[in-house]
Amino acid sequence: MTQFFLESNYPNLIKMTRLLKKKYLGHRETIHNFTWRALQIFGKQGITFFIFLLCAKLLTPYEFGIYNYILAVIFLLIIFGDFGISTATSKYVAEYNATDSNKLKLILFNSLIIILALGTILTMLTIVFGSYFLNEKYVYVLYVLPMLFLAPISSLYDGIFRGLKRFRELAIISLFIGFISIFFVYLLVKNYGLTGALISQSLFYLVLVVALFLKYGKINVRFDKQVLKSIFKYSLVIGFTSVAYFLYTKVDLIILGQYGHIEEIGYYEIVNKIFELIKLPTLIIANVLAPTITEYYSKKQYSIVKNKFKRHMFYSFYLGVFLSISLYFIMPYIIEFFFKEYFIRETIYIFNLLLLILPLRIVGTIVGQAHTIATGNAHFSLWTMIPAGIANLFFDIIFIGYYGFIGVVYSTIICFSFAIISFIILYNLKLNKLMQGI
Repeated sequence: MTQFFLESNYPNLIKMTRLLKKKYLGHRETIHNFTWRALQIFGKQGITFFIFLLCAKLLTPYEFGIYNYILAVIFLLIIFGDFGISTATSKYVAEYNATDSNKLKLILFNSLIIILALGTILTMLTIVFGSYFLNEKYVYVLYVLPMLFLAPISSLYDGIFRGLKRFRELAIISLFIGFISIFFVYLLVKNYGLTGALISQSLFYLVLVVALFLKYGKINVRFDKQVLKSIFKYSLVIGFTSVAYFLYTKVDLIILGQYGHIEEIGYYEIVNKIFELIKLPTLIIANVLAPTITEYYSKKQYSIVKNKFKRHMFYSFYLGVFLSISLYFIMPYIIEFFFKEYFIRETIYIFNLLLLILPLRIVGTIVGQAHTIATGNAHFSLWTMIPAGIANLFFDIIFIGYYGFIGVVYSTIICFSFAIISFIILYNLKLNKLMQGI
């Protein structure tokens, strides 16, 4: 009776409800995975941002600049400690899960071998030579050295869970660890200042790794040369790409520190953190889409991959344009609320300049994570990011001499735009070539 009444009086509402239900059923797995992945990402990144907020409020601007400078250094080392292993693992987990269950069981152990070896080498090099490069800041790096092992291992487990589409478990673990970590993070930062903030980073990753280890269960301890070789070979491409990406993002902080712009590091990193949060939803979508794109690509269904590539690219670009326009008007109020001490002309100017490339950031995240990396074409990013990264380092040094600290922002805009547009063109050409070969 109720159904008849609704159909008689609200036919458009009924049609819309049925359409939405049909869409939901057709994309149910993606919607559920996205929801859990969103919870997982925000659980992990939320605590990181919470630490960042605490440091911004409890540390002096100079100490806050040192904090971000040290993290830039350690994350550069982490890039070499991971060197694309975790991302390559996610790709091979999705592939082996669809094609070879025996190899799937061997991925974790063989990936850990590489990560532990790289972490050990980097730790020894840092202890021996770190003081020569970092001078009085060297002691602060020692507090975050455990991250050379913990951060890559947590990313490795993350990649395995993602490849298996176990997004729900990842979300629950990350949220639980995030909530219990808030208490010790606050106490460490409040009582020990800069030292406590750095230690809290290592402690957070330690707790997260232990939780992921317990949840995943037994490791199949068996060395397999072929599996290790496949993962390491592909990780090299991603690793060099990560280094190149660092050269036109985080290297700006190191350059600012070398030229004595310590407080400006804080301004710049506040803006970077805001953009990272803005980009998170598209990163989550990309992670959820990636295993499906890998399956289509491995089955040589290139026309489906091409159609999805076009749709993902255009939708993400339009989203980026909308966000840029909206954030131009509302973000000053948000910065004033959360970072009142840093609500100055320089911070707003940096933010507005980087809004110009936000649409490309969104597109680059979707295409890079869900397509080029997921289909084994990460080398396209490498080919474009290496020259862009080197150019950014070169332009940073030149522009900072002419324009002061804001020169690093000009350099980033130029080099980032070149890299993203170039690798999208290369990936599109590759898909066209594959479709013509069918």
